[in-house]
Amino acid sequence: MAPKPKPAPSQPTPPPALEDLFTTLNRHIQASAFDNVVKLTDQILAIAPDDEDALRCKVVALIKNDHVEDALSAIKSSRKQLDDFHFFKAYCLYRQNKLDEALESLKRQERNDETMLLECQILYRLGKMDACIDIYQKLQNSKVDNMEINSVAALVMAGRSSEVQGMLDSLRVKATSSFELAFNTACSLIARNKYTDAEQLLLSGRRIGQEVLMEDNLADDEIELELSPIAVQLAYVQQLLGRKQDAIEAYTDTIKRDMADESSIAVAVNNLVSLKGPKDVSDSLRKLDRLKDKESQSFRLARGLDVKLSAKEKEAIYANRILLLLHANKIEQARELVSALPDMFPESVIPLLLQAALLVRENKAGRAEEILAQFASKFPEKSKVVHLARAQVAAAAGHPHIAADSLAKISDIQHMPATVATLVSLKERAGDIDGAAAVLDAATKWWSNAMTEDNKLNIIMQEAASFKLRHGKEEEAAQLYEKLVKSQGSVEALVGLVTTVARMDVDKAELYEKQLKALPGLKGIDVDSLERTSGVKHVEAPRVGVSETYEEGKNKTKTKKKRKRKPRYPKGFDPANPGPPPDPERWLPKRERSTFRPKRKDKRAAQVRGSQGAVVRDKHDAGASSNSSNPKSNQGTSKGSGHTAVSEQTKPSSKSSRKKSRN
Repeated sequence: MAPKPKPAPSQPTPPPALEDLFTTLNRHIQASAFDNVVKLTDQILAIAPDDEDALRCKVVALIKNDHVEDALSAIKSSRKQLDDFHFFKAYCLYRQNKLDEALESLKRQERNDETMLLECQILYRLGKMDACIDIYQKLQNSKVDNMEINSVAALVMAGRSSEVQGMLDSLRVKATSSFELAFNTACSLIARNKYTDAEQLLLSGRRIGQEVLMEDNLADDEIELELSPIAVQLAYVQQLLGRKQDAIEAYTDTIKRDMADESSIAVAVNNLVSLKGPKDVSDSLRKLDRLKDKESQSFRLARGLDVKLSAKEKEAIYANRILLLLHANKIEQARELVSALPDMFPESVIPLLLQAALLVRENKAGRAEEILAQFASKFPEKSKVVHLARAQVAAAAGHPHIAADSLAKISDIQHMPATVATLVSLKERAGDIDGAAAVLDAATKWWSNAMTEDNKLNIIMQEAASFKLRHGKEEEAAQLYEKLVKSQGSVEALVGLVTTVARMDVDKAELYEKQLKALPGLKGIDVDSLERTSGVKHVEAPRVGVSETYEEGKNKTKTKKKRKRKPRYPKGFDPANPGPPPDPERWLPKRERSTFRPKRKDKRAAQVRGSQGAVVRDKHDAGASSNSSNPKSNQGTSKGSGHTAVSEQTKPSSKSSRKKSRN
């Protein structure tokens, strides 16, 4: 038998041509099928490992698919580093909130419009607004879409809201050209305290957004999600305008509906908590718990919020959390969160102020004053608010010397009337009258040389004269009053001058007194004759009137006598021989009377001897024998034992009910 021929070995299927793969790749890119793009690029790279187009398409597809970590791995594992890989790496690091590394990677890339825009985004998130604005100004001549939106946002965050309108005019752009620009411009109006204009612009922006998004065929839920920042900002404007109830309803509606992005919900929760204040602290803490990272034991914002919220917004949330914990007397949790804030916000003074508040809450005001003074001396550029806080803590703790010293170190508010009044009051409390007078003299000198429209010199001089008169410095007070009369000519100053000079020189006071206008209705009164009179004489009233009033008083003293009625006794009762008094406890239940004695239990029933069966048999026999001799005693014993059994059976059921209530 002839042997069977061996089958020919199967030839491996040849790989598809690169041109076909790239054709399919282009089709998937046009369809935004990024998963298929990644698979095809892997096939291409298996054939041509150093193909630049395939490498670039893979990295971009992974970024578009939000697989930022995989995109970074692809860039690092690639044998060939492309020129634009530094840009892609910087963008991936930016998405991971590794901002310093992203900025360092971007410096290796050649500068163009794309790299400058990404650099602006990184600087904005780092809080370096001035550098961000400088780059946007360089890009004004470039044709970059929506550049004015980001420029306005950077100006607002940099505290330069007054420049927004000028920038829009230079770009020839209206604030209502898009709902995003309307939102950012409204934020600039809020920063300039133009709340009504901001509210109108936000309403216009919401209307424009609804029209544009409806044209894009977005669903109602998506439109509401897109416009949620405007809704929250409108509630904030209502809060600033004093319409607190409307703001509370708007915040609550946004939180309950849960139809907003997570950053808008976080802002709504924080503003609602701050609006409610210390009312219902537990509910406010529960609302803030919604923003925390579920995996963290302590309070830390969720990762998405930590990336999206600005540093000021995050700082406000943490600060409100600490204040609520202090109100709730949860000192340990507050201390733990306060200790973590300096690392989160190293450039801010808020962590220091919260630490001082915690120390005051723990009755350590002296330690709070100490750390505030140390910080102010170490960072003088940030010392203004710190000195104010130290003055408040010291004044509340009864340390007026320290409070006055802290206020005196804030040079730019020394001349303000409120500061002057506070300093004078603190120095008076400390017994430093000369120091208080020096404060008033310095303020008077400053306002005398000030060239301002709203000059407060007259107010300061009036208070200084009153202070000096109160502390026995009549000559200095008279000089101040004379200056006031010459400059202002007010009646109050003239009256003060007359009163002051009268203590030293009566003749001179009379000269000043002649400058006072006569009071109406006093022309016919001779003042000299009034002064010569010995006073008002006592004139007796007519006797008739006296007798009449006496008779009236006599009639009033006569009270109407009530007719006494004989008491009615029950039948057979003899009031002459009433007998023993009734029992005062007759209306009380028997258990509550002093004569009540509970029935004794049979102690023999509790004795257990031998096995259980034997006890039952003996007890039954004893009961049968005693039943024939004394049925009443057996009846009482059975009641007592039955009562004991019932009370013992109710114990486990009550424990189980408590467990249910806890679950």
